[in-house]
Amino acid sequence: MSSWLSSLEGYCRLVTVIVILAMIFALLALRLFAVLGRRTGHEQRQLPTPADDVATAPRPLAPTQGDARGEAGREADSVVSAPAQSGLRALIALDRSFDVSQFLVGARSAYGMILEAFWSGDRETLRRYCDPDVIAEFEGAIDAREAAGQKLENRLVRIEGANISDVRVDNGTALVSVRYEADISAVTKDKDGTVIAGSLVDAVPTIEVWTFARDVRSRDPNWLLVETDEG
Repeated sequence: MSSWLSSLEGYCRLVTVIVILAMIFALLALRLFAVLGRRTGHEQRQLPTPADDVATAPRPLAPTQGDARGEAGREADSVVSAPAQSGLRALIALDRSFDVSQFLVGARSAYGMILEAFWSGDRETLRRYCDPDVIAEFEGAIDAREAAGQKLENRLVRIEGANISDVRVDNGTALVSVRYEADISAVTKDKDGTVIAGSLVDAVPTIEVWTFARDVRSRDPNWLLVETDEG
């Protein structure tokens, strides 16, 4: 009897040890699962995006992928005048990648860069973002200014508003007009550096309408300034 009881106690101790080891193994397995996750062998690798890989400078007036309708389109309607709505629909029918919000971001950027280029006489930048007729007008004014020994020290203080006032599509070429409301400080100096016009202290409210064009059949996403008018 004593021998049988000793064997039973030994067996119980063995079972207890096995149960404890099993619990420890289960705990370790759960912690390992939490750290590594469940792997099936068929996971897809996440490729790095251009923003994660190389930082690239934005290109003015280059539309991004997306539909200008839906929720984004309803928000965009607030910056598109009523007369431009039908033209906008025609443009989107030809170029589904056109996005109103992104276009206006580029239009604001282009407005500042082109003005700065004109004021400083940077012909290379003007040739990059303007069509030949606009370039000729800008360069003619720059040449006359330089011949008179004058220098502009203008500054774009702020853009109060930039709205699409007209959209047309002509033989595959989209023409989008943007009405800018801006405050500009303007100073003209002579060859001796004397101020002959304007003031940097007082900003002048300015309204202009610029028209940008792009061949929607082309793979080139950039737009060119083709016309400038006073608002």
